[in-house]
Amino acid sequence: MTFSIEGNIVDVLNQVIFKGVISIDNGIIKSIVKKEVSSDNYILPGFIDSHVHVESSMLIPSEFARLAVIHGTVAAVSDPHEIGNVLGIEGVKFMIENGKKVPFKFYFGVPSCVPATKFETAGAVIGVKEVEELFQMDEIVYLAEMMDFPGVLSNDETVMKKIQLAHKYKKVIDGHAPGLRGEDAGKYVAAGITTDHECYSEDEALERIQLGMKILIREGSAAKNFDVLIGLMHEHYADMMLCSDDKHPNDLIAGHINELVKRAIKKGIKPMHVFQAACVNPVKHYGMNVGLLQVNDPADFIVTDNLTDLTILETYINGELVAKKGKCLIPPVKEKIVNNFNCSKISEKEIEVSAKSNKIRVITVEDGQLVTQELIAEITPKNNHIYSDTSKDILKIVVVNRYNDSPPSIAFVKNFGLKDGAMASSVAHDSHNIIAAGVSDADITAAINLVIEHKGGISAVNKEFQGVLPLPVAGLMSADDGYTVAEKYELLDKKIKTWGCLLQAPYMTLSFLSLLVIPDLKISDKGLFDGKEFKFVSLFV
Repeated sequence: MTFSIEGNIVDVLNQVIFKGVISIDNGIIKSIVKKEVSSDNYILPGFIDSHVHVESSMLIPSEFARLAVIHGTVAAVSDPHEIGNVLGIEGVKFMIENGKKVPFKFYFGVPSCVPATKFETAGAVIGVKEVEELFQMDEIVYLAEMMDFPGVLSNDETVMKKIQLAHKYKKVIDGHAPGLRGEDAGKYVAAGITTDHECYSEDEALERIQLGMKILIREGSAAKNFDVLIGLMHEHYADMMLCSDDKHPNDLIAGHINELVKRAIKKGIKPMHVFQAACVNPVKHYGMNVGLLQVNDPADFIVTDNLTDLTILETYINGELVAKKGKCLIPPVKEKIVNNFNCSKISEKEIEVSAKSNKIRVITVEDGQLVTQELIAEITPKNNHIYSDTSKDILKIVVVNRYNDSPPSIAFVKNFGLKDGAMASSVAHDSHNIIAAGVSDADITAAINLVIEHKGGISAVNKEFQGVLPLPVAGLMSADDGYTVAEKYELLDKKIKTWGCLLQAPYMTLSFLSLLVIPDLKISDKGLFDGKEFKFVSLFV
């Protein structure tokens, strides 16, 4: 198909804007001619999410794409780490094949840490052999976030072999090292690790940039670092990108990278510098075949009526109009169901905790952050057992192995604010066992069993209500329409907040409480875990 489009052309590579006409033939830009035109619209390169786990949207890639294009996103650097922990390389291949069924540019990486640690039960292993097999696929462009930074620092044999394979196949390596500073940060970067999206202070990010890293500013549903890091973009825009990391479906409906671009411009960052971070830097860093409004580039671009509010009028990928005025033009894809879910329902008796003392370690969450703190709290036993104590905002938290039957792991968490009911989810980073928290043992058990009954999902339960969003694809995603999934998710999210939860994204926050590679205190299906010392610790003090 041959067509042309006219307007104010935003040439980000050359940092200029001019009126002109772009001619497209068979998905490729054939010419760009400067001339006076009547249209006042702006044409600029499409946005790129430089690091995302599509699975966290609870949507398969094709449905993720159908929502993302509405907001001007044309490509995503995707780490299929979540499904990799459930189904191994077959899960990675599922994501690749489903992503190919829509006109959206997914760039997948090899999950580097499956399982993330040896301190949890995962559904699969992606070892050195599997990493090499995946690197031989054309669709794989990078080694995904190297979370095992202790392994890098100690020259762990398996970790170093994976890094060496990335170098062998000329793939860039993504990082993940929250809080790593000084000589340790230098050694981590020296291994060839090139990005990090886990910086939660400006000083930390600046140190990484000075070491040669690219910093990804993350703003997801739970982890939000934009406000802390955006000031660095004034000077360091050439070394920064924008990403969502993890984004729930209702948030994806509301906006994507376009929202970060708007916020950055309103913060006083020069628009061209923001566009470089949102459009150009990911293409250059990952070697993506995504067009940047140059002759002979793929015709990947967006049309907006201004460069402040950035209302996305149209989105084009390879010359195909995929979204227009808030409506997606990509048809839905029917997809098969793949899963790995093999546990039995639990009883209330299984999550009882006998009191060994009245002092316990409590996981303390902070809204908008993945890092947690350890609190030593006093709790009053009842009948020689300890339970949730809403007067102190301390809730029981439970992790159940979903891959085989074994005793649940039990601890306590603070700052959820929940006064009634319980919530559970089979999205529990990184091994995706079942994680639940709640006010009563009865509700916690019911919420967990509702997830088990559907072989994956998120649930909310109290005496009057039982609700579930089934996630049958690997226990992580739904193959349904994104708007339908978002509606069901929002119902459960609102229920939890009605019952007193104070968190912006309760289910997302819950899902990260089993992410052992983020300090300080977390919980896996095997027990309470100190993320700084990298060892199990007892519940009782």
